[in-house]
Amino acid sequence: MEISIIDYGVGNLFSIAKGIVRAGAKARIVSEPEQLLDAECIVFPGVGAFGAAMDVLRPVAGDLRDWILKGTPTLGICLGMQIMFEKSEESEGSGLSLFAGDVTKLAARRVPQMGWNEVANRGDPLFDGIPSQAQFYFANSYVCRPEEAVAIATTDYEGPFASAVRKGNLCGVQFHPEKSGPAGLRLLGNFVRMAEERE
Repeated sequence: MEISIIDYGVGNLFSIAKGIVRAGAKARIVSEPEQLLDAECIVFPGVGAFGAAMDVLRPVAGDLRDWILKGTPTLGICLGMQIMFEKSEESEGSGLSLFAGDVTKLAARRVPQMGWNEVANRGDPLFDGIPSQAQFYFANSYVCRPEEAVAIATTDYEGPFASAVRKGNLCGVQFHPEKSGPAGLRLLGNFVRMAEERE
């Protein structure tokens, strides 16, 4: 299984690539969004801002959305989860609209949320082997507000929000599994296994 990681041009993707390799897959960092249109599996990393990421993806957004909705296993991490939704308060312009809903700024005294927080998961296969209450690492100022029943985990940061979503082969997590120790590595491994087992 080769997983393509898109480089939005704003950060080092070594940690997520290393995590994917440790989880048992090959990692390919791509800088041209057109390279995603025949990818076996896709990761949208959690680096950058909504508008800047969509500026990179917008020239192929329609074709990319079609490719993903055909069943291509896809994981969005932090910002990568947010661009899967329709729009964000962070920037003008639309997201990929893979999930119905939008992205709103955290209504908390301290923003961004930085550090470890509890993730309460609902037993989805993405969390196989992970306790129902587990600690993951967050670094976010915005959160996703799904309009459909896709949340598979929630987190409370002065109010609850969806910290993981899934619809078929399409997964998103608001936290950073590549920075979350054994639980994060297990989640990446689960995603790789699910991708390999897809129909």
